Amino acid sequence: MAETATRMRRGVARLLTLALVGAPVLLGTPAAAAPRLVSITGSGSTWSQNALDQWRADVRQNNITVHYSGVGSTAGRNAFAQGTVDFAVSEIEFGAEANEAIPRRKFAYMPIVAGGTSFMYNLKIGGRRVTNLRLSGDVITKIFTGNIKMWNDAAIRADNPGLNMPARKIIPVVRSDGSGTTAQFVKWMNNQHPSIWRPWCLGKGRTEAQCNVLSFYPPGFTAQAGSSQIAGYVAGSNAEGAITYVEYSYAKENGFPVVKVLNKAGYYVEPTANSVAVALTKAQIETGNPNAQNYLTQKLEGVYNDRDRRTYPLSSYSYMVIPLAHENGVTEDKAYTLGRFAYYFLCQGQQKVDLLGYSPLPINLVEAGFNQVKRIPGVVQEARPIRSCNNPTFSTDGTNTLARTALNPPECDKKGNGQQCTAGTGGASGTPTENSNPAGGGNPSTGNTGGTGNTGTGPNATAGPTASQSAGPGLIDPATGEVIGAGNGGGGQQFVAGVPVPLDGEGGWRLRHTMMVLAGVVLLALVIGPPLIFRRSGVTGTEGRDR
Repeated sequence: MAETATRMRRGVARLLTLALVGAPVLLGTPAAAAPRLVSITGSGSTWSQNALDQWRADVRQNNITVHYSGVGSTAGRNAFAQGTVDFAVSEIEFGAEANEAIPRRKFAYMPIVAGGTSFMYNLKIGGRRVTNLRLSGDVITKIFTGNIKMWNDAAIRADNPGLNMPARKIIPVVRSDGSGTTAQFVKWMNNQHPSIWRPWCLGKGRTEAQCNVLSFYPPGFTAQAGSSQIAGYVAGSNAEGAITYVEYSYAKENGFPVVKVLNKAGYYVEPTANSVAVALTKAQIETGNPNAQNYLTQKLEGVYNDRDRRTYPLSSYSYMVIPLAHENGVTEDKAYTLGRFAYYFLCQGQQKVDLLGYSPLPINLVEAGFNQVKRIPGVVQEARPIRSCNNPTFSTDGTNTLARTALNPPECDKKGNGQQCTAGTGGASGTPTENSNPAGGGNPSTGNTGGTGNTGTGPNATAGPTASQSAGPGLIDPATGEVIGAGNGGGGQQFVAGVPVPLDGEGGWRLRHTMMVLAGVVLLALVIGPPLIFRRSGVTGTEGRDR
């Protein structure tokens, strides 16, 4: 009996030793078992920075830390090429500008958010702010080439029959830094109004190739760095008469109006989520060779020339430049973290971007974005149904819901009919502008908010502006509940621009995981160990009693 008990104790001890020594071998080295969340860094576009800042705030509560510097698209691309950041954001691709080299590091592009490049302005008539200004494309180009210098120019008055335009000097404000917003604006002018843009651009010492796409605007105008600074300058009390090009989000954030731009159908349209969604149905996306460096980049000629009356002609996408190799400091842990962040903003992050002044990506680009994320080495792929994203553009039949439900603009926004809508735009949508030129035939009883429908008494009218139309973007930090940026948009309301969605816990194998597994192994050994040892020793219950 004593010998059997001794043998049993030795067997249990042997099992425990094997469990403690062998568990790490069977389970793999804890540190290498799974990647972990670490801080990642990016830089670039200010055009899409409001969306990025909200997404970064949303995921912070899930231990995902993303540092982002809005230094302009050109500086962001340069930083990525030099390997000083893990990702970049830009409105144009590498090599789009003349003499720009393609980086040696492996990378790909991925659309992250859509929006409209708007024309925010600061103008008053008789001491009252103008919120319903309309401009044709050739007039805009002439303003930003110095060919039209006064707000009461005949061409501007022709676009605005309901306004008694003031004899005030126009102050064009441009970006001083390398900007994707500038590049998109220049591409549009070069494509649509080359006879106005090219002579002026060449006269500034730029080459033919440079005048095609240019991220540094030629000198001659007031200049500011970054979207936030340029919008803040125009919104200043001393900037009456100023106009600039900036993403729609910044006009909403500052509570200022934007120009309704004339499209090819002959209607003046505001860059709302719906009008951008309509426009981008005509964008051509490069989806050929998945290894091509221009993969998922956009061609916008179809957008510029779209004859749908609901379309905004300066609509486009912003891209994230993502790494495709463990190089330049991109480790497996960083790739894993970047993948987690990308899965969030491609899905849940798109749900409320319209409140920020953007337009959510359609389903084809979300799917393409998911496929791009898979190419980042070290990403842990998430198995989720694409339609669980609840993206407002998604529909059961595959069409773009925002584009399909967008209403036609009212007839008072049609060129040449002698009328002019009075409703405000952008961040001043709640402030109408009464017609100041009765002789022009303006119709003060009709208007257009340009968001998800029209207001007033026109044939396409609805009850009134939605929340996203009547107020600027409300940026709420999900971790603290504090407002980190809210537009004054005339409505005085604040909105939670991000919808926090529970993500998986922090990645990586931890000591507690190892201890839990070992405890289970020990418990298993104690349960099944003694019977096995008795069986091997040949001792039965009867033999034990006889002894």
